[in-house]
Amino acid sequence: MLPRFLLIPAALLLSHCAPDASQDLSIAGPAKTVRRAEAIAIAYTYSRLEWNPEARHVLHGKDPDGITVHTPDATLSSHGFSNGWWQTGKTARGMAYQWGGFDTPKQFLASLDRGEVAGDISTAEKRRLGDAGTSKHACGIDCSGFVSRCWRLPRPYSTKELPGICDRLASWDDLKPGDILLNHQHVLIFANWGIPGSAVNVYEAGPFPVWRVNAAQIPKDYLLERGYQPWRYRGIRD
Repeated sequence: MLPRFLLIPAALLLSHCAPDASQDLSIAGPAKTVRRAEAIAIAYTYSRLEWNPEARHVLHGKDPDGITVHTPDATLSSHGFSNGWWQTGKTARGMAYQWGGFDTPKQFLASLDRGEVAGDISTAEKRRLGDAGTSKHACGIDCSGFVSRCWRLPRPYSTKELPGICDRLASWDDLKPGDILLNHQHVLIFANWGIPGSAVNVYEAGPFPVWRVNAAQIPKDYLLERGYQPWRYRGIRD
């Protein structure tokens, strides 16, 4: 039986067409189309981003606008939530998850330099509030914002909006790098098959195993049980 999530080295998912992605934190701006190798290279860049957490990047409580924020740092469990990970004083890898976040790697690092807090997890309150739950004093990226950046979209498209710019695939066998697996509230970027027909290698900005951009291998059956289906962006090119 496969584990639910198996973290794998992001380099194994990176397309050979973009070997320099790990050396450059810049990503291309909005475009009408995106190449598959480019989408995967952008995802890889997010997963490999290194940054240095400080005490000022932690917040568990109200931001200056009165919005409740919980950063996914190592103290998160003491506030009743799981899957916190980054620690002050230790180099972190992978951009932190932020509800409503749409940062590029450079924007994220600049926000940290200004003293914004690193990430803001999804909670029942956030889901109830929607966009109104997004903090302007936190930085990071959420699942659909991550896909939107990988596809070079001009703005963040929500999980509800993504079907409007995609076509649903007839079969999981049709998946290609840069396609997505989507259910009603979360989305993953497909990289390749980890075990043909059985487990997919993906990139995601999400809660498992921790709140950040991860590269992981996930059993297909696990995703099917949770309503994930394969979709293809109409602007993606081979």
